[in-house]
Amino acid sequence: MECTRCDGLMVADNMIDLQESSIQMWMKGWRCLSCGNIVDPLIQQHRMIQQAGAVRLLEREAAMPRLRHALKATA
Repeated sequence: MECTRCDGLMVADNMIDLQESSIQMWMKGWRCLSCGNIVDPLIQQHRMIQQAGAVRLLEREAAMPRLRHALKATA
């Protein structure tokens, strides 16, 4: 697997979450050996949600000029 930031080598890593919960939570993830970038299931889920939102936003902005034109015609 290649790092999305630096194209470095990503290796499987076991991570522990000490701050977000009252008990220690272990999860598997990926860590870049070059830059230290971390990807775990939660980070990946958030990135997918952000990308989906960006696509919807771009689609909406592309539709805005047509909507403005229609609003001018009715005013």
